[in-house]
Amino acid sequence: RKTALIKRFVKDTFWGRLDYLIFDTPPGTSDEHLTVVKTLVNTRPEGAVLVTTPQEVAMATVRKEIDFCQKMRLNIVGVVENMSGFVCPCCQEVWPLFSHGGVQELAEEYGVPFLGSIPLDPNLVMCCEKEQSIFREYPNSPAAIALLELARNIHGRTS
Repeated sequence: RKTALIKRFVKDTFWGRLDYLIFDTPPGTSDEHLTVVKTLVNTRPEGAVLVTTPQEVAMATVRKEIDFCQKMRLNIVGVVENMSGFVCPCCQEVWPLFSHGGVQELAEEYGVPFLGSIPLDPNLVMCCEKEQSIFREYPNSPAAIALLELARNIHGRTS
């Protein structure tokens, strides 16, 4: 049922000319991933951006996703570390929540690009909830700076 819905959504929607089409899928290598990849195969997608948090259990899931992409011959644009630290709302300093450096090591282990780290920033959460742009409201925040760098890295690897 989900598979049919995904196929219909992808095929029956007029997308027009797109620079990027982003699918936010659940962690793992479920039917959703397989359906998206198979449905888009004729469009020759640039690849997948894999996002994970720095805990070992989350990175174990990304290892499976890397294997999945390799088996499906889907290019891996790179890996992103999400919630790489917590931005203090008072001083804007980033404090680690979890172990640090594991996602970058994972990328090196598999020979895929490390695209960047995105901290957990209360300003980003607030902007999302208020439908505001963090780039307009808090352009110098750690999350805004990290997101711009991530966008540049993805664009540089897909253009």
